[in-house]
Formats: sequence, structure tokens, C-alpha cells
Amino acid sequence: MKQMMSMAAKAMSVVSLCVLAACSTTSPDVIKPGDAQRLSQVADGVVLNVRPVVVEGSQSGIGGGTGAVIGGIAGAGGTSNPRGSAMAGVAGAVVGAVVGHAVERYGTREDAVEILLQLSNGERRAIVQAEGNETFKPGDAVILVTTGGKTRVMLAPKVNAPR
Repeated sequence: MKQMMSMAAKAMSVVSLCVLAACSTTSPDVIKPGDAQRLSQVADGVVLNVRPVVVEGSQSGIGGGTGAVIGGIAGAGGTSNPRGSAMAGVAGAVVGAVVGHAVERYGTREDAVEILLQLSNGERRAIVQAEGNETFKPGDAVILVTTGGKTRVMLAPKVNAPR
């Protein structure tokens, strides 16, 4: 029984890592392959406000389904009594599904920022993106880069005045 539970825990860890590795991100520092070498639209703006937010984790069902399978196998293998084995398998599947769902949901959450912007044409916009390598403060000049319908914000490059 102990060995079966240990195997189930190891399997759950591997599944958790696979689920987390497959996560999508809203990071401005990660560009998807399909967006590489595409011409992007660029707009200038100024940061008005920045506040921390959390992008809720995904709930695709993969974590819950995988947890149910692993929990069911671990529960069913815990006893030699056929009736008890079935009951333990069902209980293990339920517990595994709950744990797998929680691992997926909390493992795919991202700390992010909501950036309120004033564009050069006077319009105001807000965008949420994961925290990246750049830190934004009110008054910062920024560039909005839109590629394939998705926009990311980056600090405007510092340009030296011509002599």
C-alpha cells in the first residue's frame, strides 16, 4: 500500500510538471512562434497608473482528469478485497480529481500588472500583462506593440537628441 501511494505521488508530481510546462503565459517577454517575423503595429503612450493583479489559472480539466486516473489506480491498488478495492478506487479518483484540478488551477496562475495608458491621440486604454523584465511607473513613455490581435506594453527606448 505504501509503495502504491508513493508511486501515485511521484506520478502526480510528473503530471503536475507537465501541466505547468504546457501553460500559456501573458508575459510580454515571451513571444509565440506564430508571432515571430510578423509586422506589428506600434503606438506611443504614457503610463498613467499601474496596479498588481492576478491572472486566474486555467481549468482545462486535464489536471482533474489525470488526478482522477492516478487517484483511482492508487486507491484500487490499496487493498486485496474486491469490494473494498472498488470503493477505495472511487474515493481515490474523487480525491485525485480535486487535487489535480487544484494543482492545475493554482499552478497556472500568474502575477500580472494592469497598466492604464494615455495614448498620443488622447485616448485612454488599459491592458493586463504578466510581470516581465520591465517595471512601469506613472509618467513612463511606453510603446504598445500589437501583433496578431494581442498587445503588449514595453518601455519606449531612450533616444539621444541629434547634435
